[in-house]
Amino acid sequence: MLSRGTFCVCNSITDHSHAAAPGLSGQCHQRFFNFINRRRNFVIYSSGAAQKGPVLAVATDEPNAKQAGFQPSLADRLRLGSLTQDGLSYKEKFIVRCYEVGINKTATVETIANLLQEVGCNHAQSVGFSTDGFATTNTMRKLHLIWVTSRMHIEIYKYPAWSDVVEIETWCQSEGRIGTRRDWILKDYANGKVIGRATSKWVMMNQDTRRLQKVTDDVRDEYLIYCPKAPRLAFPEENNASLKKIAKLKDPAQYSKIGLVPRRADLDMNQHVNNVTYIGWVLESIPQEVIDNYELQTITLDYRRECQHDDIVDSLTSPELDDDAAILQTTNGSPTASRDTDKCCQFLHLLRLSGDGLEINRGRTEWRKKPAKR
Repeated sequence: MLSRGTFCVCNSITDHSHAAAPGLSGQCHQRFFNFINRRRNFVIYSSGAAQKGPVLAVATDEPNAKQAGFQPSLADRLRLGSLTQDGLSYKEKFIVRCYEVGINKTATVETIANLLQEVGCNHAQSVGFSTDGFATTNTMRKLHLIWVTSRMHIEIYKYPAWSDVVEIETWCQSEGRIGTRRDWILKDYANGKVIGRATSKWVMMNQDTRRLQKVTDDVRDEYLIYCPKAPRLAFPEENNASLKKIAKLKDPAQYSKIGLVPRRADLDMNQHVNNVTYIGWVLESIPQEVIDNYELQTITLDYRRECQHDDIVDSLTSPELDDDAAILQTTNGSPTASRDTDKCCQFLHLLRLSGDGLEINRGRTEWRKKPAKR
């Protein structure tokens, strides 16, 4: 359900409760600090704009998520997040920091992916699951089982800028007999507008043998009581992009970045490369003209093999052409895939081991023209 990766720095609260909140003003500013004050009193309320409309999750009569005797940590008390009123999803607010923005003066896709990891881990912690094993239940820990990502799909409609406040809601559900899924909705807290959505699929693996295992009924029973009873999807549309299969990129690729080496900072607590690092590697082989003139709108990654600290990785990229795509010539004469209707381009990606060529990850990205400078 959660990624085995590096946590982002949590957003802590000082006692300057009357200071202006970055990116907020007027009624929204007051709602922001009302939320902080309520959190200090340990009372869980639903946040303002996000509660408009019907609740899609179904309430349960099961016991409270947290185990008896659970005591909130200092981080729990200061964190701007809590379970929703029905207890079946979790919301948290984040202030975008200056070191989380990139050349476009907005949050990078890696920042977004790290925030998704953070809110997912905090959700698991809030219901009493293990934090050292990334949402592992009691049965999973006894059997040395962990969750690993098999697919990640992120769509970003508007990137938040430095000091913007982003509210992220997340929940998890069963996904067949061999896995589970976690979904996210991202909103601009200042106006309540949805600025992004994401979904992911996870499978269970034995930590000792590194082999996949079916999700047992015991494990399923432990976490399903905290999940919506009726299906709730971040992407409910039929034939949406998150369901699309990713074709294997044909060699030779048009663009490549050879010999990428994991840094020590790329490793997670299990000594494997963090999921978010793969996003950065994929983007390394995107042509510079695309980086200069477009911004990433959608990224889908299928994880096929673990990457170790001493592996050397090649990043390969080629334009993806489909029935709706036309050829757009870049200034150096090479083609990229482009749709005339919405001025976007799309690519297929492959990460592979340099030595034997084994596939680590395959992906697809879609890019839109950059908006006017803010």
